[in-house]
Amino acid sequence: MTIITPLSPAPKTYRVKSFGCQMNVYDGDRMGELLTQQGLSAAPEGADADLVVLNTCHIREKAVDRVYSDIGRLKREDGSTPLIAVAGCVAQAEGEEIMTRAPSVTMVVGPQAYHRLPDMLAKARNGERVTDTDMPAATKFDVLPKARKSGTSTFLTVQEGCDKFCTYCVVPYARGAVISRPFKDLAEEARRLVEAGAREITLLGQNVNAWTGENAKGQTVGLEALIRDLATIPDLARIRYTTSHPNDMTQGLIDAHGEVDKLMPYLHLPVQSGSDRILRAMNRSHTVESYLAILDRVRAVRPDIAISGDFIVGFPGESEEDFAETLRVVDQVGYAAAFTFKYSPRPGTPAAAMGDQVSIAVMEERLKRLQALMTEKQLAFNATSVGKITQVLIEKRGRHAGQWLGKSPWLQSVHFEGDVAIGDLVTVELVQAGPNSLAGRLIG
Repeated sequence: MTIITPLSPAPKTYRVKSFGCQMNVYDGDRMGELLTQQGLSAAPEGADADLVVLNTCHIREKAVDRVYSDIGRLKREDGSTPLIAVAGCVAQAEGEEIMTRAPSVTMVVGPQAYHRLPDMLAKARNGERVTDTDMPAATKFDVLPKARKSGTSTFLTVQEGCDKFCTYCVVPYARGAVISRPFKDLAEEARRLVEAGAREITLLGQNVNAWTGENAKGQTVGLEALIRDLATIPDLARIRYTTSHPNDMTQGLIDAHGEVDKLMPYLHLPVQSGSDRILRAMNRSHTVESYLAILDRVRAVRPDIAISGDFIVGFPGESEEDFAETLRVVDQVGYAAAFTFKYSPRPGTPAAAMGDQVSIAVMEERLKRLQALMTEKQLAFNATSVGKITQVLIEKRGRHAGQWLGKSPWLQSVHFEGDVAIGDLVTVELVQAGPNSLAGRLIG
């Protein structure tokens, strides 16, 4: 759809605001690189930008309302607005509606089409309003800039889309079918990221452990082979991956946790509910028993592994007994961390049309109980780390003079003092635990 509006000045600066998952952070970074390639510069912090890209997430509650609120806040004191592009999953699902309801929006682009931002920007400079929510057969990664900026810890998208069709989830509709990026391309990008300063790479995908590719020998391999290849990069210290589905945890990937030193002892494996009845209604295709059996197999090869998960409370039809079963799973597993959410109906998903919707009041009460238990479990896990001497990857300065913040192998935030620098991998004794972080003492 193209609508003609008065000509706007060519933008010189941009800002990308990304919401939601790590994949949105990755996509936001790539959009920034595209705009830089077009001659725009990132606006300084606190300064107005000529172009603002709102990179949206459709998973969270009231995601659409947040988009319109963010658009409204971009209005300046003199009544003008920057060029506004709405990107991401809300753009994919609500693109035409956004164009109708928000006249200040110039561009709407879906998560599989953002590589066409330069063409859209050229049209916007000519006064057009453009929507592009196609899901082209050609992967966007083939045309994105090859150069990559990198921080100490960075993301690398290896797989997009999902074919699981959980009844509550919009990802298959917003991101499309499963696409695995080629092995060779990922190996090359990882090496560029390390050359740019990355010490840790987190492999990303909506269903990352469903990734498959063809290695240099022409063999079809899974995620564990990619991890083993990246582990040969000399200056890459750490590898992580997220988010996984229980049904795609192969024995090869499990074995990699015990055999690849650079693969960190941390596994994010969502279960969503502790009730088999609710799991069936969610179309999760696994049971509580099969999920726990996977964790047993992982712990058999890596006993110190930290487990994190996702939980939805208040799914349609969830009874108090169903919820109690979720609490039992949390108690049994001893999660190091978890993302917990109230069920939120997503338009177009089967669960949104289900009967027996749980009231907001009940969901909120259950969420409080779940979060209280999770806080207890997180503190207990962190407490088991006190006294350990381990490696911490320094990511930034702390809030106090001389203080530094970094991550342990178990993805715990660790703060300590010392004469170090961002990107250093240092030896630290963990001396005090809280539910969200640990205090450490630099060794040597």
